[in-house]
Amino acid sequence: MTSPEPTPRPAPPTVLRLGTRTSRLATWQANHVAAELEAAWPGLVVEKVPFVTEGDKVLDKPLPEIGGKGLFTVELEAALGAGRIDLAVHSLKDLPTDDPPGLTVGATTRREDPRDAWICPAGGGVDDLPPGATVGTSSLRRGSQLLRRRPDLVIRSIRGNVETRIRKVKEGGYHAGVLALAGLSRLEIEGEAASILDLDTMLPAPGQAALGVQVRADDDAVRRLVGALDHAETRAAVTAERQFLASLGGGCSAPIAAYSTVEGGRLHLRGRVVSLDGAQTVEVEAEAPFDPHHPARAGREVGEAAAQDALAQGAAVVLAEASA
Repeated sequence: MTSPEPTPRPAPPTVLRLGTRTSRLATWQANHVAAELEAAWPGLVVEKVPFVTEGDKVLDKPLPEIGGKGLFTVELEAALGAGRIDLAVHSLKDLPTDDPPGLTVGATTRREDPRDAWICPAGGGVDDLPPGATVGTSSLRRGSQLLRRRPDLVIRSIRGNVETRIRKVKEGGYHAGVLALAGLSRLEIEGEAASILDLDTMLPAPGQAALGVQVRADDDAVRRLVGALDHAETRAAVTAERQFLASLGGGCSAPIAAYSTVEGGRLHLRGRVVSLDGAQTVEVEAEAPFDPHHPARAGREVGEAAAQDALAQGAAVVLAEASA
């Protein structure tokens, strides 16, 4: 009796359609992933398909009021699910922790520096601002951590792309502002930062400075191509951070911060939950062995352990007050 012939693997596509937002930073991210894919797979062509999302259109209201950072991803995800594009590139900190039906993150690229940059035209740090100074940020995470350090500060929403927010601070509407250092680095404008905020003052958002490449879960050919960009240590770290966020029941706009690293064969996570007024802080740490062959496994374990520790210390009460 002869064995049945194995089902042939479908031929990989030679052209991929990559969905991207149109800001200068989003374009950089799309070009970076496209170049990495074309380098990994000679002969592959990546075509960029531009999108203007709802989050890009509505700039006169704070993000938490209009639906959070998911507004930057929903149009791209709809196009991906419908087959109009083959992959989408997102800043992982903007991507909700639950995958939409039929979609998955096929790769997380090597992470850049996840710390936050301090934009302050007058120079000096957080402690050098005058009493009652105004700081621009639309992030509850950033605002709550600043108030934890300086309860007298006035936190005021600031929207727009990286260059627009820097311009608004320089024009005098704010004494200072906070932006992700990775965005400045990618745009080669690190010199706009007066300093880099230390981790005791400002832990980053879960997934900050990493890019997530989203694909259809059942598209094995595209998943194989995209998988060449996956960086195991980054995957473990951001999985831990996003699991911490998910297990606390927080969305990507919640005042939840986390930073995970891989050192000496161990995955270590530091997590923080802060009340909106900065008066209450829950801070936790957790770690586990790092397995480069199964990076997400340790990430889920560490993130869940840290979240349970935070809940035992009252994080749910802090988060409930923040969402009230």
